Amino acid sequence: MAEGSNSSADSLSSSSFFRRQWEDRTGFWGEKFSFLDNYKRFSNRENPIPSWSDSDVEEFIASDPIHGPSLKAAREGAKFAVVGGAIGAIYTAAFVWKYSRSPHGAVLSFGVGGVFGSTIGQEIASHWLQLYKMDTSAAEVKFVDWWVKKNEGQS
Repeated sequence: MAEGSNSSADSLSSSSFFRRQWEDRTGFWGEKFSFLDNYKRFSNRENPIPSWSDSDVEEFIASDPIHGPSLKAAREGAKFAVVGGAIGAIYTAAFVWKYSRSPHGAVLSFGVGGVFGSTIGQEIASHWLQLYKMDTSAAEVKFVDWWVKKNEGQS
């Protein structure tokens, strides 16, 4: 009987060890991704947020002197990422096709080149447009909040 109680005590202590490890890890990652909490009020809605157009974004940029320039710079930075992704995808796929004539290699390198190119494009935009000095996430949240209020006020 003493052995059975000892083994159950070991299983409880090992279970609590794993539970502590799990809680430590989820706390760590929860801290790293805490910015997602800003978007929860927009993603967990009964009614979806209506679509907006470029003119709506331009209206917000013109109306908000604090977050407008940040949002405009973030939108320009996204264009850098798209162009970088396209250049990276096409260049790496062409390079692989030229030297290996492997269709599956070209397709895989197209995808990988797109990811790498968009990452490099975003980094270039971050330095070129000095996005690292701005809180673009706050600007995006303010825009969506403004858009929701504008639509609820009109409905």
